[in-house]
Amino acid sequence: MSGGVGAPGVVPPAVECVGLGASRGGVPVLDGIDLLVRPGEWVAMVGPNGAGKTTLLHALAGLVPSTGTVTVGGLDPSQTARRAMSRVVALMPQRPVVPEGVTVTELVRLGRTPHVPRFGTESAHDRDVADEIMARLDLTRLAHRRVTALSGGELQRVGLARALAQEPQVLLLDEPTSALDIGHQQQVLDLVEGMRAADGLTVVAAMHDLTLAAQYARRLVLLDGGRVVADGTPREVLQAKTIDRVYGARVEVLDRPGGLAVLPVRSRPGDGSVAG
Repeated sequence: MSGGVGAPGVVPPAVECVGLGASRGGVPVLDGIDLLVRPGEWVAMVGPNGAGKTTLLHALAGLVPSTGTVTVGGLDPSQTARRAMSRVVALMPQRPVVPEGVTVTELVRLGRTPHVPRFGTESAHDRDVADEIMARLDLTRLAHRRVTALSGGELQRVGLARALAQEPQVLLLDEPTSALDIGHQQQVLDLVEGMRAADGLTVVAAMHDLTLAAQYARRLVLLDGGRVVADGTPREVLQAKTIDRVYGARVEVLDRPGGLAVLPVRSRPGDGSVAG
């Protein structure tokens, strides 16, 4: 890969993996992943269930051991203290761990922990950052609710708010809209896109919905069996034949003003042929 960390005259990548491998429970999940993400890019990781998307995000966050080389924000996740790493990268997990009895405000403000001095307390600025993020994600009215009393969609927005409150350079999203209605899907993705455009936030997101991935990400990385099988623009990656081969799905890919739309196509009743 050209343009690696330290290359003269070149902005260092936000994320770089060379030959990344990872296992879970002794079972190999990722094998030989090469990936370079420039600062300010939005890259969507797509692929069928079990392709390795979540494991790749966890490897980037330093949550699972990996082989090969990995740098995120210029840091090696396996060699960097968790607190220092959390000032650079934030992960919104698909299923967040929720402490018992914690309110929405308290959980979101936990995102400021990497910025609070050891043995210190959160500042007015820390509270303001958390409150602003909550307002932008339509969470202010839920501020005093117990997190354990939230719906799945509400909890997903709180998880994103906590990650954004870290003010990271690199934001890792694991299926950020899976539990959201269509309105909140757009609200969440528009907010992330606005922060990417305004602040240079780098976004690496595992996304299940291929249409949303095509409309928000400038680049798609298609994983299958723990390997990268396609990497390019949505138009280059989302080919009907490729989707059929990787997902085993019949689809039609439509070119719409807002981006590509991937629609499932059912068989004609009785003959097994694809509707035209």
